[in-house]
Amino acid sequence: MPAYHSSFNDEPDVRQVGNLSILPIKTRIRGPAPQVVDPSQPDIIDETLDLFRANSLFRNFEIKGPADRTLIVLILFVSDCLAKLGSARTVPAQIEAQKMLNTLSVDSFPIPGDANFALNAHYASPASRSDSGKSDSLDWVRQELAARLVEKLYADGTGKPSKWWMSFQKRRFMNRSLGH
Repeated sequence: MPAYHSSFNDEPDVRQVGNLSILPIKTRIRGPAPQVVDPSQPDIIDETLDLFRANSLFRNFEIKGPADRTLIVLILFVSDCLAKLGSARTVPAQIEAQKMLNTLSVDSFPIPGDANFALNAHYASPASRSDSGKSDSLDWVRQELAARLVEKLYADGTGKPSKWWMSFQKRRFMNRSLGH
């Protein structure tokens, strides 16, 4: 059974930095990536959250386009978020989890092209970290993803994270981690 790929691989006129797609997202936070025109349509973050659990079961992933590269980075980040929450001494409340994941999302992290990025063989490296715009876009998308992940984890209203999501805290998509 093959892994699930991004539906944004065939999107026309998508900005790319290296071979990573900078896709529009739904957010209230202003940032460098374009905003979604139709908020009723799913964006790459919705797709990441929908495909995370299924794709995290796969050790191999055939990249079919630049949006798949973005999806891989975001799935690895979700995996790191769950591991961060799972490593807490006590089960964090929703507000604590939001703070932890927001801090994780703005921490310095390796981007495609950096020497310590886990999947450099699959990504084109930018000319430099500052002029690529990739870091700013990924920072912004990671912040929005962290906020939506907390909403999904605590959606049942019990004040504890969903056990169905937390059961994936030790799974590693493609046996990789972003290094957090």
